[in-house]
Amino acid sequence: KRVVMKFHPDIAPIKVAVLPLSKKENLVALARDVHRKIYASGLITGMVQYDDAQSIGRRYRRQDEVGTPLCVTVDFDSLESETLKGTVTVRDRDTMKQDRVPIADLPRHLANRLKR
Repeated sequence: KRVVMKFHPDIAPIKVAVLPLSKKENLVALARDVHRKIYASGLITGMVQYDDAQSIGRRYRRQDEVGTPLCVTVDFDSLESETLKGTVTVRDRDTMKQDRVPIADLPRHLANRLKR
């Protein structure tokens, strides 16, 4: 059973979580860079968390339980795919819908999604 804390994005303690799909060094490096870019953009007013503990499913569930509206997943396609390189997956807590977003557009995309 899925437990979800449905905070409105304005009051959610954690606005965005960045989750690397695995602990492989090149994936972690990109995920940490994505985390820094989101935080440094100044477009997200609130906490941006980096989480690489346990499996991706458990991390999603943990973020759902604390009410994080959006999760950004950095996966192997972000590094290697000819068509998806330089993109990440953004997952919505409420709908569980996932979208691929270019890393360059990510801070603005997240800020717009948090304005509900």
